[in-house]
Amino acid sequence: MFYKSLKATLGIALGAAVLGTSLAAADFPTRDIRLIVPWPAGGGADAISRKISNIAEQSLPKSIYVENIAGAVTATGLIQMSNARPDGHTVGVLTYDSVITLPRGEMVPGYSLDNMKLIARITSEADAIVVSKHSGIESYEDLIARAKENPGQVRVGVAPKGSGPYLSVMQLEKLLDVDFNVITYAGSSSAEAEALLSGELDAAISSLGDFSGILASGDAKGVVELTSVQNATYTDVPTLKSKGHDLQTGSFIVLAAPANTPDDAVETLETTFKSAYDSAEFQDWLAQIGVTADWLGSDEVVTWTENLQTKTFTLMDELDL
Repeated sequence: MFYKSLKATLGIALGAAVLGTSLAAADFPTRDIRLIVPWPAGGGADAISRKISNIAEQSLPKSIYVENIAGAVTATGLIQMSNARPDGHTVGVLTYDSVITLPRGEMVPGYSLDNMKLIARITSEADAIVVSKHSGIESYEDLIARAKENPGQVRVGVAPKGSGPYLSVMQLEKLLDVDFNVITYAGSSSAEAEALLSGELDAAISSLGDFSGILASGDAKGVVELTSVQNATYTDVPTLKSKGHDLQTGSFIVLAAPANTPDDAVETLETTFKSAYDSAEFQDWLAQIGVTADWLGSDEVVTWTENLQTKTFTLMDELDL
């Protein structure tokens, strides 16, 4: 009799727990959603994250607020995200470094994509070479000619070793048989933009969208984009393919939640961000800053990420990086 009573009690408790979970998922979100951007404010990833979250929150009963937690090549913020309560109220922004640089180098204990559940990819951006107006370089041809005439003298800024732009400059040196003075900058592309403005750098590698402000002001100029597809916004910036070389590199923005976040919450987040992504406001804004809209949902983004890692790690092995 005791066991029957205990079984019945446990059954009621389990049923209540399941019902409570279902109701919680159905009511999601019950509080404001924290979107962790693991870069300082002012960079391209920060701007895109803020824009899409501002649109997305309009269809939710709660707000989405961005918190910049920089450090350890995105690991500091993303470890906080992955250690947060897995209920959908904490989301993180992954970039190239989050998917490639950190896993490749096993740089930070406790950091792993296994601790995250990928929600969607929002954008992809080709790397580009941007030159400072102080450099006197006017074109891709000028840049390469100067580098050949002055080996190790043309100052090119990129993110730290292992990053996408660092890999790009290593490939370019090999492909074009040139030797740049490569200078690395921790943090977001805003540091490189400041260096271009001051004349500390002759050139820098990141996306055109990351440098949209100084491109618009005329303080910098895009001379080539490392892709085969012409940028619809920056039509005056040629592709590397048009110069006779086939090299495509770049970054992206992926949203993720802690690994054990309920599927219902992830589905709500994915649907909400997809609606914001599809809005004319977001698409028009991306076109203005020269960033490519490139959505992949939760199922597709996992496969895409695994394939990207395999391909990139193989290339890095070949370049001994």
